[in-house]
Amino acid sequence: MIPLTASIRTRLRLRHLQLILAVWEHGSLRRASDEIGMTQPAATKALHELEDLLGVTLFERHARGIDPTVFGEAVIRYARVVFADLGTLREELVAIESGNVGAVRLGAVMAPSQDLLTSTIVALKQAHPKLHITVQIDTSDVLVHALQEDQLDLVVGRVPNGWPAEDLTFETLAEEPLSLVTRPQHPISERTSPVRIGELAEYPWIIQPHPSPMREIIDQTFRHSRVALPENTIETSSILTTLSLLRAADMIAVLPTSVARYYQEQGTLAVVPARFRGRLAPYGLILRSNRRATPATQIVIDAIRATAQTGL
Repeated sequence: MIPLTASIRTRLRLRHLQLILAVWEHGSLRRASDEIGMTQPAATKALHELEDLLGVTLFERHARGIDPTVFGEAVIRYARVVFADLGTLREELVAIESGNVGAVRLGAVMAPSQDLLTSTIVALKQAHPKLHITVQIDTSDVLVHALQEDQLDLVVGRVPNGWPAEDLTFETLAEEPLSLVTRPQHPISERTSPVRIGELAEYPWIIQPHPSPMREIIDQTFRHSRVALPENTIETSSILTTLSLLRAADMIAVLPTSVARYYQEQGTLAVVPARFRGRLAPYGLILRSNRRATPATQIVIDAIRATAQTGL
């Protein structure tokens, strides 16, 4: 029987979590005990204490070593978060000691990076020059996973359909319309009348990998048009790779309309007059519900909200 939270708080020690991470990394109690400076009998005793405390078996023993059970995997996941938070705590204390505001790890999908994040970061650096911001641009599935693994502090994106999100909060910021793009020299780029999806299937496509929401919309558009997804495709979530491929060949890609218009104004891309039947869900602020935002993270959250409310 799993004990009450109060019992776990009273009896659980960081040494227990340190040991279980070492066992998971090495697959051996002997090597784990060597790494953290414990004797093997002491490590065995500590592991038994932890299993007795939680009321479950954390590892299965076999001839090749030991592997985590489903309970062990859950404890390992939370142990990693605990030690990641301790690392973040130290960084924040060092930042405060040195006169800095702190550090924030921000993840975002492509669309808000063009306007919302640019305006937000410029304003933030003017108000807080020593605020250290790390920005990761990727698909929502990659970013949300990184947020749940404590590799990011907040995400501007969307929670993918069917994603386990009990530990997440979502706050809507804006819509993200999509556009089809090619290089300006593409044969289809001179069309001014609406283009049917079937006419585009003969060309190579650059598409995002599953399970990104944008890929779901692409698949949905082809299904509704009763057209098979092009066989000649390249999967990537990198905007740089997408732009390079579009410049080099007669390919077609899907980009957020704000991004597409920016590159169209630069003369780099052409927007194809084709309509998507599906629409992406609004993107927004995604945070972990079981983690209180640090002062530095709260500054960034407030700035993103303020910028979004002004309509850029």
